[in-house]
Amino acid sequence: MKNENQPYQVLAYYHFSPIEDAKEEVRLHKEFLEKLDARGRIYISEEGINGQVSIHEKDAPTYIEWLQGKKEFQGMQIKVHTWEEHAFFKLKIKYREQIVALDTKVDMKETGIHLSPENWKKMMETSDDHIMIDVRNDYEWKVGHFEGAELPAYRTFREFKEYAQNLREETDSPEKPVMMYCTGGIRCELYSAYLKQLGFKKIYQLDGGVINYGLKMGSDHWLGKLFVFDDRMTVPISDDKHEVIGKCHACGAPTEDYYNCANMDCNDLFLACPECIKKEKGCCSSVCCEAPRVRPYAHQNPHKPFRKAYHYRQAAKSSSIS
Repeated sequence: MKNENQPYQVLAYYHFSPIEDAKEEVRLHKEFLEKLDARGRIYISEEGINGQVSIHEKDAPTYIEWLQGKKEFQGMQIKVHTWEEHAFFKLKIKYREQIVALDTKVDMKETGIHLSPENWKKMMETSDDHIMIDVRNDYEWKVGHFEGAELPAYRTFREFKEYAQNLREETDSPEKPVMMYCTGGIRCELYSAYLKQLGFKKIYQLDGGVINYGLKMGSDHWLGKLFVFDDRMTVPISDDKHEVIGKCHACGAPTEDYYNCANMDCNDLFLACPECIKKEKGCCSSVCCEAPRVRPYAHQNPHKPFRKAYHYRQAAKSSSIS
């Protein structure tokens, strides 16, 4: 059923396919999307594309048809959620040497076995003889993850190389099945190839990531919400009820609200309950609260990532007028 209160579609997609002139593709993307009601973050390189875009429902079919009509992106899976407003502040389309920063060359023909959400669920329910890895940063899995997953305490994807090497040393057999998942699937493409490069034989990755699992299977075996890199910050993976597993960094109270520290020289991402975030005026600590460069605090529900300084000056001016 069409929801009139959610006129925007949030698209998530990636595709590893050689692009002969990646910088020209960046130009073509900018030229096409600037004519539409679209915002987002798209990275393009010679190895492929990685995009997250919020676009008005009237323009979404036009963009999807144009995108999938390109020979480089034919057959690309596009995952779709609806939202009441733009999920991004602006449109950013950039060339990057790596569309995912692992800083290691891997053979993309040697990725893991893609498990459909149905088969992923079945494997979780019928087999205990496996390792399940959450291939996301720690601030992502703190608000949501699969039951029984290993949760590496890293802040960047580059650090996962160390985890993979330690895992290989600690695992008794390269035949040990390894399951892995991430938000949309792209990090698992590289990481599965990297683990195979280290000698692991049985690698399984969740096709389409957690987003696809939620769309197909709901919240079975999933705890909490899903962290996303846009204005929504955290979202439920389905319409099913979910428990709050995140904890306030200060008092430990249940919360799933993320904030960037208002101290611009810190900017750390942290979980906070309404009482603690108000007490520290948007900062992660009392020390940061007294720092010289602190953004003005204004409660938002739900919270959105911090903007440039002029955005807050305009918001304060509008607030004083009203």
